[in-house]
Amino acid sequence: MFDRRLVQNFDYPLLMLVLLLAGIGILNLYSAGFNRTPEGATPVYLKQLYWLAAGLGLLFLTLLYHYRHYEKIATPLYVLSVVLLVLVMVAGKTVSGSRRWLALGPLTLQPSELTKVAIILVLSRYFSRRPQTAPLGLRDLLAPGALALLPAVLIIKQPDLGSGLLVLAVAGGITLFAGVRWQTLTLLGAAAAAGAPLAWPFLKDYQKQRLLTFLDPEKDPLGSGYHIIQSKIAVGSGQLWGKGFLCGTQSQLYFLPEQHTDFAFSVFAEEWGFAGSAVVLLLYVGLVLYGLMVARSCRDRFGQYLAVGVTALLFWQIFINLGMVTGLVPVVGIPLPFFSYGGSSLISTLLALGVLMNVRMRRYLYGG
Repeated sequence: MFDRRLVQNFDYPLLMLVLLLAGIGILNLYSAGFNRTPEGATPVYLKQLYWLAAGLGLLFLTLLYHYRHYEKIATPLYVLSVVLLVLVMVAGKTVSGSRRWLALGPLTLQPSELTKVAIILVLSRYFSRRPQTAPLGLRDLLAPGALALLPAVLIIKQPDLGSGLLVLAVAGGITLFAGVRWQTLTLLGAAAAAGAPLAWPFLKDYQKQRLLTFLDPEKDPLGSGYHIIQSKIAVGSGQLWGKGFLCGTQSQLYFLPEQHTDFAFSVFAEEWGFAGSAVVLLLYVGLVLYGLMVARSCRDRFGQYLAVGVTALLFWQIFINLGMVTGLVPVVGIPLPFFSYGGSSLISTLLALGVLMNVRMRRYLYGG
C-alpha cells in the first residue's frame, strides 16, 4: 500500500548524486567519441543516455516494494544468473576472444552483471537468517563460499577474470561484515598467498601478459604495454586544470585506446586535470560513505547486509578501475560506474543503487 512516509523519506540526496555522476559520465563519453561515430550509427553517449533512462526506470521499480520482499527472489535470481552463465558458455556471443554476452534480438545481455546483484541478495539472505552467535569459522564459510565460487568460476571461464574476482570481492565484503575469526582470516590469507603461484598455469596467455605488463609496461611499449602507457600519459598531461573540454590530445588524436570503456576516466583526467578529477573522486567517496551510512542506520540485518553489499560493489569497481588507468593495479576490464560505456553494467549499477535507496527510504520500518 502507498505510504506517505515514502515520499517524505525519498532519498533525494542519493538520487542527485547518481544523476550528477551519470551526467558527467555522459558528457565525458561525448568527448571520447567526438567526430568518431560512423555515419548513420548512434553515438555512444546517446546509447548510454538511453540505457540510463532504462536503468532509472528499473531503479524506481525497485522502490515499489519493501526491500525485505527481496528475500523471496534472492534464490531464484541467483539460480537464474547461474543458468544464464552456463548458457553463455554454450551459446554466448564471442567478442575479442571472450564469450560473455547473450544475444537477445538486437540487444545483448552480459549475465555477469546480473550476477553481481544476485550474489548481494543471496548472501544477504543467507547471513541475515543465520543466528547471531560467535564469529564465523572455516566450516561456517563453506556454504557462502560455495555460493560465491560457483558463479565466479563460470565468469572466469568466459574468460573474464576481473568480473569473477569482483564477485568474490563483494562476497568477501559481506562475509567480513558478518564477522570472521581472525585465526580463520589468517589461515585463508596464508593459503591464498601460497596458492597464488599455482594459479599461473591456468591463466590465459593474455591474462599472464597483463600481469607481466603491470610489473613492467615499458618492456613492450608498442604492444601489451601500450594501453597503460597512453593512459598514464593522458592522466599526467592534464596537470592541474586540464586541457579543456574536447581538447585532450591523447583522446582526440586517437592515441588512447578503449577510451569509452576501460579508460574513460583517462579522457576526463586529461581534459579536466587534477582539479576536475578531485571533484569526481570526492563524489565517488561521498557515494561509498553514503552507502555505509545507510547500513549503519538500518534497523534489520537483511537491510544492513544489502547496504554493505551494494557499497562493496561500488567501492571495488571504483577502486580497481581508477587503479587500472593510473597503473596501480593490472588491467582487468572492470568498468567505472557511470563513466564506462555499457548497458548491462549501467543497469546493474542502478538496480543495486535502487536497493540501497529502498533500504534508506524504509529505515523507519521494521516489518513490512
